[in-house]
Amino acid sequence: MKLSTGLAAIAASLAVSGVSAVGQWGQCGGISYTDWQCLTASSTATTKTTTSTTKSSTTTTTTTKSSTTTSKSSTTTSSPTTSKSSTTTTTTTTSASPSGTQRFKLFGVNESCAEFGQTKWPGVLNTDYTWPATSSIDYFVGKGFNTFRVAFLMERLNPPATGLTGAFDSAYLSGLKTTVNYITGKGAYAVIDPHNFMRYNNNIISDQTTWTTWWTNLANEFKSNSKVIFDLQNEPWGIDATVVASMMQAAVNAIRAAGATQLILVEGTSWTGAWTWSSSGNANAFAGFTDPANNFAIEMHQYLDSDGSGTSDICVSSTIGAERIADATNWLKSKGLKGFLGEIGAGSNDACISAVKGALTAMQQPGSPWIGAAWWAAGPWWGDYFQSIEPPSGAAIPRILPEALQPFLPVTGL
Repeated sequence: MKLSTGLAAIAASLAVSGVSAVGQWGQCGGISYTDWQCLTASSTATTKTTTSTTKSSTTTTTTTKSSTTTSKSSTTTSSPTTSKSSTTTTTTTTSASPSGTQRFKLFGVNESCAEFGQTKWPGVLNTDYTWPATSSIDYFVGKGFNTFRVAFLMERLNPPATGLTGAFDSAYLSGLKTTVNYITGKGAYAVIDPHNFMRYNNNIISDQTTWTTWWTNLANEFKSNSKVIFDLQNEPWGIDATVVASMMQAAVNAIRAAGATQLILVEGTSWTGAWTWSSSGNANAFAGFTDPANNFAIEMHQYLDSDGSGTSDICVSSTIGAERIADATNWLKSKGLKGFLGEIGAGSNDACISAVKGALTAMQQPGSPWIGAAWWAAGPWWGDYFQSIEPPSGAAIPRILPEALQPFLPVTGL
């Protein structure tokens, strides 16, 4: 996502207050972008640092970048963030449940915070990044949601000094496992999300053997927990769709060979956008995708502003949600595949609320291939970002939650 002036102001205030600013503003991309900026900040700085990378919506060539990385070491204590929230009374109106629908199996939120401080590896816990608040998880489980997509950085789990095939960092792995176990202990599903855009140590992940070894090792850590879901990679971009599909297929095969049987979520190139699924080449590249366990879904993302980036709280129209997922829905149906909308976000206004409801209503029609969706985003460091749904006072709590999301409960589970 491109960083706007308003979001920069949020980030600056977070830096001054002593925590790192948001690592990735949502999707980090849009159909008409020629660049994106992602923000990081240190606890001692009062100014922001941005990194820019060229990107486009449809790609046919692969460009590899290289850079020199200096590894840092730090002592961390890994555990979910436990926060206390004061009792608040909010008067809201929950919209009537859509009629004639089939229920989602999975419905929840992205928990975005452990991937913050994108350029700081390993980073300092609670300064550069943090783990989801247990109070946030409790809040959404209490509302009836059952899915939490937990973002993390591969460079923190596998420090560049030892690479993707090296041993996992014990402190960071412990933090991830503690969060995952807390979620699944509540009876919900934890989607583990390497939030790296198909890059590691500033280079495109292209070595299939290294890639499959990494996924074999990670699957072995979580294969005994039936409520863990494997999200293979967040939003690959700048890579040909056939290459991404080949890497995803190899990862699925490796996970199954390791003995893991849980649901796997597979993402495509061009930020896995639903509205560009065909034009990006994903539709052709993933047409013959298979899983030895027949337990996978295609994960897509969709934002509803003019360029599909999620950086604006202004939606194109009140019907843009259903319109932007229509082609992807038809493709999924034609291939007999399941879909999961891993990120959706919009502003808290009448047009956007109608647009979000339109998308989710379309996804719940009888015979729909969609198994669920997750809102972008919860997380304790989002400040007043317009899509923040972090309780108790995230900007999306007063209207988006009761009017656009809760009407699509309850969920059925897998």
